[in-house]
Amino acid sequence: MDWIHLLKLLQSDFLQRLKSGCTLHCKNEGQHSELTIISGQRLTTLRNFCWLMAEKYKRTSPVRDVFIGNLKGKLGEEVVKERLANLITEVDYEKRIGGDGRSDFHLTSNPEIGIQVKSRHGDINTVQWSVSAEEVRKNTVIVCVLIKEEVTEAQTEYHLFLAGFLPTKMIKLKRGKIYFGIDKLLYGGGLLPYLEGLKKSINDSQNLINQESDGNYLLIEKSKELITEIYLKSDDAIGYQNRGNSRCEMGDYERGIVDYNQAIKINPDFVDAYYSRGHAYFDLGNYEAAISDFSQVIKMSYNDGDAYYYRGRALLIIGEKQVAITDFRKAADIYWQNGKMGEHQQTQTMILDLEIEQSLDILNF
Repeated sequence: MDWIHLLKLLQSDFLQRLKSGCTLHCKNEGQHSELTIISGQRLTTLRNFCWLMAEKYKRTSPVRDVFIGNLKGKLGEEVVKERLANLITEVDYEKRIGGDGRSDFHLTSNPEIGIQVKSRHGDINTVQWSVSAEEVRKNTVIVCVLIKEEVTEAQTEYHLFLAGFLPTKMIKLKRGKIYFGIDKLLYGGGLLPYLEGLKKSINDSQNLINQESDGNYLLIEKSKELITEIYLKSDDAIGYQNRGNSRCEMGDYERGIVDYNQAIKINPDFVDAYYSRGHAYFDLGNYEAAISDFSQVIKMSYNDGDAYYYRGRALLIIGEKQVAITDFRKAADIYWQNGKMGEHQQTQTMILDLEIEQSLDILNF
């Protein structure tokens, strides 16, 4: 029996106990616990930080939304930090302009090993976590935390469950997002041993996961395909979205678009499906259709810098240079507000190049 199959069996057992309320609770830092309880002064410290963040960004988003969003994230980070202790870097309470860079933690022994934490409140049977292609690229592990109580300004105690984890090598995703429920995760008790195994392999400067000497490489590749097949069996909108992503990653854009169409038919408000379909149309050279889909994303999610950026690229290709510059400016503003400094600088450079090009055209150079 390989280690992934074992962790999936343990996850099934964990789900049964979670539904019946019989979970493991260990208060010792650095040791495994399925349940973590946060209250008292520890919760007050988190609240104070989140209110500071809400005040800082109140001009770009509603104060309450910023507070709730930050508190969800910090609660999840506290769980992971308590379980992994000195193996990872500290929780970041600095209000950095560049954001977290899509990684919440790194291994203390190797900053290249990123860990992203996803926190959600919801019913066990329906709760979904999502991960973006950028997060997959920048991290080695995705850790999921389930919050029992709804996150509010007044809640005095939170019961948080280490829902499970996924090595990013098991997630086949190059763009867009992919969604998964708690039953698709590996048992959280395997997280510490998995990271300890990575730590022991750091002596070599090669990619830690791709070392065949590690003994896990072939198992991970095999399991990646298995998990992909599990995703594709879903017949809901998210399942079609995920399968569309997989098909597009293999260059089968036409069938990917068929899946995105089905996802949108099931859920006409599925923003990510429009976004993914826009990319597929763009890659096929159907720029008008791509512009239409990115416009729909902007209509449904106005503060989406990527939608403005890629619509601008499509507009530029069909010759709508001035309209494209307007989109690039809007994208740059949103990137700046969200602390995405790399994307902001890249877009600003593109705007400058286009404005110089326009000036040369006017002067007949």
